[in-house]
Amino acid sequence: MAFDFHTDHIIKSISGFYYVKTANGVLECRARGILRKQGVSPVAGDHVRLESEGGAHVIAEVLPRKNLLQRPPVANLDKLFVVASTTQPGPNFLVLDKLTAIACDKGIQPFIVITKTDLVGDAALQAHFEKSTIPVLSAAEGQEAVIRRLKREIQGCLCAFTGNSGVGKSTLLNSLSPELGLATGGISQKLGRGRHTTRQVELYPLFEGLVADTPGFSALEIERSGAILKEELQDAFPEFAPYIPQCRFTGCAHLKEKGCAVRAALEEGQISPGRYESYAQLYEQAKELNAWEVKGCKK
Repeated sequence: MAFDFHTDHIIKSISGFYYVKTANGVLECRARGILRKQGVSPVAGDHVRLESEGGAHVIAEVLPRKNLLQRPPVANLDKLFVVASTTQPGPNFLVLDKLTAIACDKGIQPFIVITKTDLVGDAALQAHFEKSTIPVLSAAEGQEAVIRRLKREIQGCLCAFTGNSGVGKSTLLNSLSPELGLATGGISQKLGRGRHTTRQVELYPLFEGLVADTPGFSALEIERSGAILKEELQDAFPEFAPYIPQCRFTGCAHLKEKGCAVRAALEEGQISPGRYESYAQLYEQAKELNAWEVKGCKK
């Protein structure tokens, strides 16, 4: 379900004040103390219920979230565009696969956006994600084609862009919307912010959707925002889905078990070896997690 623009929602927060988009415009609010006692911290993207208190508007309730990223803090994301360059810097496939796994685990549709194809071809990145079902947009298709596709995908949704420094994320965002005024070092001239000086998220209306603009998305803290239990990791690799029911044993880890249909698909070339290797590495990392740590990342 796409983002509900008709329900009051937070578009930014500053020093304990929340700016809520309503049918009557943007209202400055504080959150009721009961929310803090309940362990609920409102964030950008939250749908909220407002009440009047002492002549001011207050957030009385945060409505149920579809998902939550804690660092940077944003809720109810529909789509995450993971920007990867072919060179300078070259792609880190494990990081890309972890970012897309986090998105899938949280019910966010991931996209891979490939840049710098004029310097090095995109064959390696295309091959890596070819069988993943994760959509890939490549600069090799032409900038205008990529921009048109991104505009369509943003429409009606709450979206964010992420990618390591130097991959061309700011250049891409400027191509989409020059008024954002993003310098190539990741500094928003419109906001007057320095790079990585804040973790606050602000949502900007763009192409009848919303885009989260924050320095934090240039280095999404995947360890904090993306803990996934080992038992749930298989579901974060969508290309595994057709084969999981065919595994001989329930609870198959898809590593060394006999009768594993996922490994059989790998051997038959239906699953990318690189993607499978990322799954195996992430599974080993997930074995170290406790259930309470994962729960804390999903509140």
